[in-house]
Amino acid sequence: QVQLVESGGGLAQAGGSLRLSCTASGSIFSLNSMGWYRQAPGKQRELVALIPSGGTPTYAVSGQGRFTISRDNARNTVYLQMNSLKPEDTGVYSCNAYVQTTGWSSSTLYWGQGTQVTVSS
Repeated sequence: QVQLVESGGGLAQAGGSLRLSCTASGSIFSLNSMGWYRQAPGKQRELVALIPSGGTPTYAVSGQGRFTISRDNARNTVYLQMNSLKPEDTGVYSCNAYVQTTGWSSSTLYWGQGTQVTVSS
């Protein structure tokens, strides 16, 4: 089994910064694409940023220029640096990862439990 655990959420003021972390553990052969998603109150979950195992990250328009996704493959961890936060960034942030548990298996999508981010005006 594979577990994803997020940390770093909390309360921030508008214009402030937060850094989220998500660490994968368990039966991991390789981590492929990893991403961050946000679910605001009363809304559907939406993509915030995505980072493949090799290649260029992708960002939602709302976070371009303010958010940076990165990963540390040695630590099985993906980060989301959020700067110039806005009240509309408020929501539950969840990470996901496509994980190969063996060298011959296909990738399976796993999700973390989410961490709350609240931005006050």
